Amino acid sequence: MQGKIIKGIAGFYYVHAGEAGIFECKAKGIFRKQKIKPLVGDQVELDVISLEEKTGNIIGISQRKNELIRPAVANIDQALVIFAADKPKPNLNLLDRFLITMEQQQIETVICFNKQDLVDAEEQKRLGAVYAACGYEVLFASAWEERGLDGIRKALEHKTTTVAGPSGVGKSSLINLLAPQAGMETGSISEKIARGKHTTRHSQLIYVKNETYIVDTPGFSSIYLAGMDQQELKLYFREFEKYEDTCRFLGCSHIHEPDCGVKTALAKGKISPVRYENYVMLYEELKNTRKEYKNRKDK
Repeated sequence: MQGKIIKGIAGFYYVHAGEAGIFECKAKGIFRKQKIKPLVGDQVELDVISLEEKTGNIIGISQRKNELIRPAVANIDQALVIFAADKPKPNLNLLDRFLITMEQQQIETVICFNKQDLVDAEEQKRLGAVYAACGYEVLFASAWEERGLDGIRKALEHKTTTVAGPSGVGKSSLINLLAPQAGMETGSISEKIARGKHTTRHSQLIYVKNETYIVDTPGFSSIYLAGMDQQELKLYFREFEKYEDTCRFLGCSHIHEPDCGVKTALAKGKISPVRYENYVMLYEELKNTRKEYKNRKDK
């Protein structure tokens, strides 16, 4: 039987096998020997032990098209990052950090600002313009008023989407509206493993409808861009690319150099000052981190 891992906890893997339902499975020892750990999102083959009790063993894992470390999920088509339009005010530096981590892994991101009922049309336009100008799809929604859900559903259709965002932005409320059956599925899993009610501590894949899944991931409050050189950072600000050919210097950092195409575009209003300020801040952060690492190494 074929299925997709929707949750993994305490050595058990919960596999959604279409109309057959959710099976509680263990992974065969051969995976440990091969140093392969099944991940949420893996397409797997199972050997059914009991159809009645819905138990089985995972005997095969299909080749992954990608694999995220944080959250630990496989075979993701896109990310949906949710921030609040207000209360709390969106931390755009944190949003940019998330976008950079997805750009690094070549995963497209859709941005959703929830709580649109708390801001006026002008503020929505301002927020949307910052990221629409970079080529990101930007959606607005209100879980409270149940607005904007059709746009999110359309963006999710026929894809496996990792849904992320800081705590307090209404992520769980939106997921409950998009996939009302998620609570029932989570409840049946919780009953099996006797761990009480669900809290988002583990990545969990939720079946929405045919070929449409969302991965509910723990809330984040900070993202560190570990292991990145500051010169690499500009590659992940996609709006810079079209202006780099007009920079005087090859390898221009777009900060201190004269005759910089990116800074010229910034002055003409073609690049968002918010995005550029975040770029400079992150560039200096990476530069200082690298310097500190080198000093520790020299000692």
